[in-house]
Amino acid sequence: MRVTQSMLTQNSLRQLSTSYSKMGKLMEQLSTGKKISRPSDDPVVAMKGMYYRTNLTELEQYKRNLSESYAWMENSEAALDHVQSVMHRARELVVQGSNDTYSPEDRQAMAKEIEQLKHDFVQVANTQVAGKYIFNGTAIDKPRITDANDPTSVSTENSPFEVEVSRGIKLQSNINSENVFNKDMMEIWNGLQSALETSDTNALKDLMGRFDKAADTISAERSELGARYNRLEMVDNRIGYQEVVATRVLSDNEDADIEKVITDLTSQESVHRASLGVGARVIQPSLLDFLR
Repeated sequence: MRVTQSMLTQNSLRQLSTSYSKMGKLMEQLSTGKKISRPSDDPVVAMKGMYYRTNLTELEQYKRNLSESYAWMENSEAALDHVQSVMHRARELVVQGSNDTYSPEDRQAMAKEIEQLKHDFVQVANTQVAGKYIFNGTAIDKPRITDANDPTSVSTENSPFEVEVSRGIKLQSNINSENVFNKDMMEIWNGLQSALETSDTNALKDLMGRFDKAADTISAERSELGARYNRLEMVDNRIGYQEVVATRVLSDNEDADIEKVITDLTSQESVHRASLGVGARVIQPSLLDFLR
């Protein structure tokens, strides 16, 4: 095969173009910090990156869900703690009111305090988190109790409010409100107030038993909430670990090894300079060059 000057020139220019392309790719990796900038650079890396990124997005959403569950459970725990404090004070007043040494006027004063404790109880029952009523099941747009003096105004909604905290795992974020903020509890509050106002000590003693039973039920509900909170923390720890792993895997798949890229770029620049030197000798001057 006859080798001509034109063939040498075209081959040299083609190799120089390839060298420029390699340098451009390395410079792009260095500036972006990524192995690829478009799927066509490496379809395998691109496909894996889509999967890893989807997994990471899922984990981020689960963390947001966990944050909402934390808010519901922590506010529920604070509410139950307050309810127990209110009931403890109410019990002290009932014990005092059952004592015959107190006058009707004294019991009237106690009834006033019981009324205030009752309204405080109702306020806790209508606790809101981010504009949602957390003690009314899934009816988060409606208050639990609308009238403190009317036990029939207590909502009977008690559906579990579940939040997906991991793939296929849902955890109840609210409490069983029927065990705490129920019609029977409001009847007890109103009964205590009425018995103190009328100095009916026999009624106070009867209501005391129902009151203590309700307090035990609330303690049990608080214990169950604590157990679910512990599980939520374990799920949170596992999600946190999965997020770290997913981030590392995504980085290994997509991020460029900067040290290697710099080394390859330096090497390619040296090769390119040598190519330019060789090309200058291969491409012989033409008659046009002498006429300039």
